[in-house]
Amino acid sequence: MDSAQHLAVIDQLCSRAFPGQRGRTDVGTAGPGWFIAELATSHGLREGDPGERAPTAADFHALKDSVARALDRRRGVHQQPWGTQGLRMRAGRGEEIPEPWGTVSVRVDELDLWDPDDTGRWIALGVADRDAHDEIQLLAVVTDIDPP
Repeated sequence: MDSAQHLAVIDQLCSRAFPGQRGRTDVGTAGPGWFIAELATSHGLREGDPGERAPTAADFHALKDSVARALDRRRGVHQQPWGTQGLRMRAGRGEEIPEPWGTVSVRVDELDLWDPDDTGRWIALGVADRDAHDEIQLLAVVTDIDPP
């Protein structure tokens, strides 16, 4: 998929009804008040050559930046990159982090974040590359749940 296709998925999620319970969707996972779309996924890194991970991660970050620039043109400039380490620390101390933020914070180090517009939904974009034993993914979050 290219940036235009990724934007089409995000646009679709901004108008789609949220499911009543957590589960898989045609583009990722979802639950009451949120979607996490897996816009792009690497292939072969889970069992592949660890030396391929860094260049692949760089490619995914470049793709995220390209999609972010397009979203900036549509929705206005995103907030400063939002680090998720604080959420992981709070969860580690026993605080319950609401979804989708709890799941995303475990997988992504930082998110580009756009405030709700006429859809009433937040959009977040990040690269899931924290687990060296998993594939890298470009994730988009669409939610009506405020970041904690």
